[in-house]
Amino acid sequence: MSFRIRLAVFQDIEELDILINSAFRGDSSRKGWTTEADLLGGIRTDQSQLKTFIEEPDSDIWIYEEDGRALGCIHLRYRKDHIYLGMFTVSPSHQGLGIGKTLMKFSEEKAMELKTPKMEITVLTLRTDLIAWYERHGYFRTGEIRPFPMDNPDFGLPKVFLELAVLVKEL
Repeated sequence: MSFRIRLAVFQDIEELDILINSAFRGDSSRKGWTTEADLLGGIRTDQSQLKTFIEEPDSDIWIYEEDGRALGCIHLRYRKDHIYLGMFTVSPSHQGLGIGKTLMKFSEEKAMELKTPKMEITVLTLRTDLIAWYERHGYFRTGEIRPFPMDNPDFGLPKVFLELAVLVKEL
């Protein structure tokens, strides 16, 4: 199988919407280990938000594609002193095959091209398994905890109290 990582365009929005929501919410997400279904209901994103991310300056969504099918994606927001890594997604049925590592390496190479000294990500503090995965890949907890937007359904419908841990990786 051949793969490529390419920049998302407006025609990808519907497929990305399905991919991202299937990896994080609902029963389909339970096929993978990145599910947030026990912590959040509702949706992870919608087509309007994805359109905004594609249109925003200093923001790109990159798609990992195999044989023309989107199996993963990553949203990068380019800042002066770091790149914020968000919506890091791998299809639940394709997790554990190295797609996530490939996307992470791609994002770090992009940062190096742009001479950006570090990567930043926020992770739900209750997702200790996910935090550990990032730590195994060179990220460290900064000690900063940010509030989760508990009252904003655009981010999901919390089932428990949530906060976000800030992790960074120096490049």
